Amino acid sequence: MNKLTVREIDVRGKRVLVRVDFNVPMREGQITDDRRIRESLPTIQYLLEQGATVVLMSHFGRPKGQRNPEFSLRPVAERLSQLLGRPVHFFEDCIGAAVEQGVQSLPPNSVALLENVRFYQQEEANDPEFAQALARLGEVYVNDAFGSAHRAHASTEGVAHYLPAVAGLLMEKELRYLGQVLGNPERPFIAILGGAKVHDKIGVIQNLLPKVDRLLIGGGMAFTFLKAQGYEIGKSLLDVENLEFAAQVLRQAGDKLLLPRDVVVAPALEPNPPTRTVPVSQIPPDQMGLDIGSETAQAFGEAIRNARTVVWNGPLGAFETPPFEQGTRAVMQALAESGAVSILGGGDTAAAAEQLGFADKMTHISTGGGASLEFLEGRILPGVAALMDKE
Repeated sequence: MNKLTVREIDVRGKRVLVRVDFNVPMREGQITDDRRIRESLPTIQYLLEQGATVVLMSHFGRPKGQRNPEFSLRPVAERLSQLLGRPVHFFEDCIGAAVEQGVQSLPPNSVALLENVRFYQQEEANDPEFAQALARLGEVYVNDAFGSAHRAHASTEGVAHYLPAVAGLLMEKELRYLGQVLGNPERPFIAILGGAKVHDKIGVIQNLLPKVDRLLIGGGMAFTFLKAQGYEIGKSLLDVENLEFAAQVLRQAGDKLLLPRDVVVAPALEPNPPTRTVPVSQIPPDQMGLDIGSETAQAFGEAIRNARTVVWNGPLGAFETPPFEQGTRAVMQALAESGAVSILGGGDTAAAAEQLGFADKMTHISTGGGASLEFLEGRILPGVAALMDKE
């Protein structure tokens, strides 16, 4: 973390433009999970304590460069106001003369939220003029949107070229925990990888395999490794194009790699179908594997209990559909009891931790699914690279 943070520059009395990640799940205009809003509060409150005027910007959903009321951030402004216990001024747009005038006339030490930056196609195109129009709304730029830091968009990367640009407190926390995993983990160091496809995790496997003491693989992606070992996998997910990569990992990893020994199978992925647990050598041709079995969960749990650092990206079964959350639950329970530093990638892993009631028992849950994945691959995140370096 060699980037300047908001604590290291003078923001007193200044108008601070803050990129947050308020891309929260919403149903029928109601926010169903406000964790990303809550995670932004320390930076907002710090700026207010310093006497700054805070102008927040974010994307929400995929309006494809069109103004669409379905993707308005207004409900987020209302929720933020409740969480802060103070009014949050909401602007109906994110650029233009009216917004510039409105922002300049904000009372000192107030909070405002701009409308969805993705109402403009120029946002995702990282258009310099659009970035400059956003930059005119602040005197300092703070990027606190780790979940969007892997995108070189106008509000995440472009603005940083026109204002003094530093990391927010959430960004700092994300980079500290994930950086520790890659740079100097306390050992034994274990990585757990799940999710559907091997393809999505190739970069992470390549980057983590030399660094970890054990690599535990579950979820749909495990069946490609089992197939590469010569097992029949029935109707289970198979990433045919990456069978050779899986075989190569098996050769390289040796004893480091821990794969499922048994799996829960069913005729189809649907709620509460007839299921049974079978060894990986006995998956029936008309069944699909949808979760790790109890023997595997126990083996994974034993490995985790000896660990000092665990990073986890991707659930170990189809956790959204009962009863295929059991494997993920059992392993999360073991992780919660292990005493290890536990760092969960965002996305489905974070959703599983919330759903299964383990979110508050983990050391750190990343707010960025794609961003944490790219960071664990060892890739440079454009939204971080654009920030000012420490001297």
